Amino acid sequence: MTRPLNIGLISVGWMGRLHSRAYLATAHHFPELPVRAVLRTAADPDEGGRRHAVDALGYERAVADYRDLLADPEVDAVSICSPNFLHREIAVAAAHAGKPFWIEKPMGRSAAESREIAEAAASAGVVTSVGFNYRHVPAIAEARRLVRSGALGTVTNVRASFLADYSADPGGALTWRFLQDRAGSGVVGDLLSHGIDLAQFLVGRIASVTAADGTFIAERPLPSAGAAGHFSRGDAGGPMGAVENEDYAAVIGRFDSGAIGVFESSRIAVGPHAEYVVEVYGTKGSLRWDFQRLNELRLADDRAGYRTIMAHPGYGEFSRFQPGPGTSMGFDDLKTIEASLFLRSIAEGRQLAPSAADGWAAAEVADAAMASARHGAWVPVPAVTGSTTFDTV
Repeated sequence: MTRPLNIGLISVGWMGRLHSRAYLATAHHFPELPVRAVLRTAADPDEGGRRHAVDALGYERAVADYRDLLADPEVDAVSICSPNFLHREIAVAAAHAGKPFWIEKPMGRSAAESREIAEAAASAGVVTSVGFNYRHVPAIAEARRLVRSGALGTVTNVRASFLADYSADPGGALTWRFLQDRAGSGVVGDLLSHGIDLAQFLVGRIASVTAADGTFIAERPLPSAGAAGHFSRGDAGGPMGAVENEDYAAVIGRFDSGAIGVFESSRIAVGPHAEYVVEVYGTKGSLRWDFQRLNELRLADDRAGYRTIMAHPGYGEFSRFQPGPGTSMGFDDLKTIEASLFLRSIAEGRQLAPSAADGWAAAEVADAAMASARHGAWVPVPAVTGSTTFDTV
């Protein structure tokens, strides 16, 4: 019998709205789930966000303070979609309140904050989910199966390139994302953390890194009231402020297996909107996936070169959304899969979704890369404790 599970949402921005739609969509795409998400309470200090939560998203009520949401005994689980600088505070409070939580990445502004979050969740015994949504692409599920089965032979090298243009316009506002104390790192946390997690999900743990980074748009116009998103613009001709974190990063890494990884990410690339590419090379073959063609996997398992394979019902959760190859899934569908894993983790009391420990593991790689960029040396990546899933699910 399906039982209701009351959801609390913290921060009603774009990602909070996407979480909300994903919860509701699980009833259609994963009808066998033993729990059914009910949108109970949303928290946002902005009155417009609270109105949207109730009037458009369908939450039963909305509050200004997230603490009121966490204190509500009727709220069973929480989505944390707030800006980075609030993640540790809210996630630790959610763990102390005994609420399982689904949190967006980067989980903390640093590995230290991410560790606090993961350890608080482990101590409280609550399951978690981190928004590493690209894991859930059906083509990535097949890529992982091929790599882990040995079909590509011994993996020799990996490339992850996450290039975007969301900050390419120098007129883009100096929002919290460009400030060290608000965001932590820049493009490393915002984009490259996805590439780091994907590489570890496909191949295994990254053991050490060396890196270089750069900030190429040194100043931006101060934001107008309410500007917070990737594409917010500042006032032309108005006062300027300094960008405090990196626009671009290049990382070389060594995996525990001995494979070598090359990682690159930019938020100011002119041309690519969301060119997120992962490639794995082995002694018997290679594969390539690009988010811009997320329903395709490029595979070379002989000397004839690459062939393109369309995702189909045998890959991951594709059959939940489409009946056959050629009809595409989209970004929102990946968050629905993520929501289903979070709900199933809660219902079964075991970690199936990307965990807080996975978020901590990615943060350790990111911190090591940032340290290397400052000092110019190879930096070892500390292993984390806790329930990581990149080697188990």
